Amino acid sequence: MRAIRRGESGPAVAEIRSILVELELLAPESAPVVSAPAAGPFAGSSPSAASSPAATSAASPSAASSPPASSSLAAPSSAAPSASAAGLSAASPASSSLAAPFSAAPSSSAAGPAASLDVFDEATERAVRAFQQSRGIGVDGIVGAETWQALDGARWKLGARTLFHSIPSALVGEDVHALQERLLEMGFDSGRADGIYGARTARAVAQFQREVGLTPDGSCGPQTLNALRRLGRKVVGGRPQWLREAEAFRQSGPNLIGKTIVIDPGHGGGDDLGVVVPDGPLRWTEADLVYDVATRLEGRLAAAGMRVHLTRGPSPAQPMTGAQRAELANGLGADLLISLHLDENRNPDAQGVATYHYGTGNGLTSTVGERLANLVQREIVVRTGMENCRIHAKTWELLRLTRMPAVRVDLGYLTSPTDRDRLVNPMFREQIVEAILAAVQRMYYPVENDVPTGSIDVRQLRMAIAARRG
Repeated sequence: MRAIRRGESGPAVAEIRSILVELELLAPESAPVVSAPAAGPFAGSSPSAASSPAATSAASPSAASSPPASSSLAAPSSAAPSASAAGLSAASPASSSLAAPFSAAPSSSAAGPAASLDVFDEATERAVRAFQQSRGIGVDGIVGAETWQALDGARWKLGARTLFHSIPSALVGEDVHALQERLLEMGFDSGRADGIYGARTARAVAQFQREVGLTPDGSCGPQTLNALRRLGRKVVGGRPQWLREAEAFRQSGPNLIGKTIVIDPGHGGGDDLGVVVPDGPLRWTEADLVYDVATRLEGRLAAAGMRVHLTRGPSPAQPMTGAQRAELANGLGADLLISLHLDENRNPDAQGVATYHYGTGNGLTSTVGERLANLVQREIVVRTGMENCRIHAKTWELLRLTRMPAVRVDLGYLTSPTDRDRLVNPMFREQIVEAILAAVQRMYYPVENDVPTGSIDVRQLRMAIAARRG
C-alpha cells in the first residue's frame, strides 16, 4: 500500500485536489479540471492497523464510485422509485470499486493545461490536514487509505443517489451519515451514525416507510426522501443513540461478573510490529509490549469475573485491520473494548499517555465511550505519574465500527527515553493494568456512587470477588 503525499503529482493528485475544491478547502482557481472521476487511486488496497494517532489509520476503501459534484442537499429525481433495481444501478453504482490500483505511482506528467496543477503542493497538504482534522482522522497531511475513503464519501450529498443495503460492500458516504442522523432525530434506531448503510440502517428506513405508508423496501429513494423532508424531529433533549447506549449500560448493573470485554493489543502479525526502537543489544517493539500488557490485563479482569477475549495471539500469521478487530468484538457481543498501543515521535522529548474515543469534529461523540476514556486516562495518570496528553475524539475504524463503548489507549512514547524506561519495566506495566482495571470497575458504578480517582484498591476488589464466589 502506498500513500500519496506532498511533492507527488499525477491523476490521483488531481482527483484529490478536485474533491478538496468541492469541499471548499482548496481555492478553486488552483484546482485542475478532472473529467469523469469514476476511478480513484486507492482501490484494491490492503490497509494495516495504524501505528500511532499521527499516522494514517487503516480503512477499507468504500465500494461506491465517485458521485457528481453537488454542494448542497440535492433535490431527488422523481424518475424512479426507491425500489427500482434499474434506478439503483443507474443512480448508485455501488458495485464498482475505485478502479485505479492503490499501489500505482502517480504519473509525473499530465496532458493539457492543468498538468502543472496536478501537484500535491503545500496548499493541498494544508487542505488535507484541515479535512483530516474535521473528520477526526489522524492529522498527517498524507492521503492514505482511510483519508481517501473519507474524501470519497464526503462528495456524496443526500439526494444525489438512491441508498440501499448493498452486500457485501455497503454504501458509504456523507449522504448515508445525514440519513442516519435524520432517522435518529425522528426516533428510528439506525444505530451509530457511522456513514455505512448496513442492515440496521435499512431496517430503520423500512420502519419509517411503513409508518408513512410507503413500500417498506429498506432503500432510500426520492419518495422516501420527500417523506423525510416533510416530517419534523421527534426526539429532543439529546442524541437518541447515545441515550439508548447510556441507559443500556446503566441497567446492566455495577458488577463485573458475567460481562464481556475485548482487549485489543495493537499491531502484530507478519511484519506489523508497530513502533520499533533499538536499545543497545535489545530491540523493543510496540506489538510485544502491548501484548504483554494485554495478557496481564486479561488475567486481572478474568479474576474479577469478566469474560475476556484478546483480538490476537503473540505471533499471528497476518495483521488485522481495524475493521476486522471491530467485527470480532461485535461478533462476541462485547460490552466494552479497550485497544492498547504505543506512540512514536521524531522528538525524543514527546512523552505521555493519551486515550481516544469515538467522536467527530462537529461535536458528535459516544457519551459512554467518552466517560470510559476519561476514567482510563485519569486512573493511569494518577497511578503512574505519566504526562497527561488528555482524551481525544477520533473516527478510526475500530472506534467507529464497534457496537459497544470502545477506547484506544496510547500508553506512552516508545521513542521517549523516559517513557521507554518505564514501559520496559514489568512492574510499571502492572501499574498500568491496575489503573485500567480500576477504570473498568468505575464504569459500572452509577455516576452518583463514583469514587475518587486512584482510590480503588484492586487487590481488595479481587478478594471481594473470591469471597463472593466462595
